[in-house]
Amino acid sequence: MDALVKFSLDELEKYVENMGEKKFRAKQLFSWIYSKSVSNFDLMSDINKDFREKLKNCAVILDTKIKKKQVSSDGTIKYLIEFSDGNCAECVLMRFDNRSNLSACVSSQVGCYMGCDFCATAKRGFVRNLEPYEILSQILTIQQDTGLKITNVVFMGQGEPLNNYDNVCEAIERINKYLNIGIRRITISTCGIAPKIKQLCEMELVPTLAISLHCADSNTRRQIMPVENKYNLDELKKSLIYYCDKTGKRVTLEYVLIGGLTDTKEMAQKLCDYINDLKCNINLIPYNPIGVDKYKKPTKKDIMIFKYLLESQGKKVTVRLERGADIDAACGQLAGKI
Repeated sequence: MDALVKFSLDELEKYVENMGEKKFRAKQLFSWIYSKSVSNFDLMSDINKDFREKLKNCAVILDTKIKKKQVSSDGTIKYLIEFSDGNCAECVLMRFDNRSNLSACVSSQVGCYMGCDFCATAKRGFVRNLEPYEILSQILTIQQDTGLKITNVVFMGQGEPLNNYDNVCEAIERINKYLNIGIRRITISTCGIAPKIKQLCEMELVPTLAISLHCADSNTRRQIMPVENKYNLDELKKSLIYYCDKTGKRVTLEYVLIGGLTDTKEMAQKLCDYINDLKCNINLIPYNPIGVDKYKKPTKKDIMIFKYLLESQGKKVTVRLERGADIDAACGQLAGKI
């Protein structure tokens, strides 16, 4: 069975013509799939029954299925998506009571090989890259299941997006064009693949950039993030300045506060020194446990002291709201568990 979500509009036009149908049927299908997020062909009311029956015999809208669904007490929904080869990855719907935005947190890989020591996904290891349509399928699955329209997409699920660069870039183009989600509402989060950050600036559609910095001391960062061995803080900063200068955008620095390790006053000062000449906002993320742990959550007092020290440097600082921790859907907890 052919998954229609794999096809571009041009490819879908050729597909329906090969079935003996007029080319305009492809645009009808596109509208039902992407604008209305229908889950089966019978709901496509302006397409004649004979064509619908033809489609049922040779095609499906998505070739993925929901392996498991969990709903948090705060309204966050986590989906374990099974792909056609049996591999699984997770995506998350995040919604907030006081905001109209509905954010889909999507995976770009099955597993991850970056090896960040505090991240559950890293413990799984790397399996494979996701194709553009498999990334898109995560968003469509959420929309089909909930009947809600996603307004924001963040590449903060499983995997390092910039290690699946070409597929992620194509997925961004499709998300923008097919789902009508503005490029300012699409964010890539990376642990700091410096050359790819510079390459990102050459895209026609440049997404918002979030950096999983997590520590501004090279020795400590190396302990928890092996990427520091290949692209160190100095090289990363050069790529971030390049991004800001080239695009005119700010970057968001994500910083995980690990109790007694990255949340100290000394670490706050090192972060202040690092960002002194960088156009950025800082998003502090209290560490989320991932099972048997050698790391601990920071205290509320240490979080507020750290935040205050950064704000004294004139930077915009937020503390990330914890969403979905009771279903292992919070930052760093996605492990593809069944």
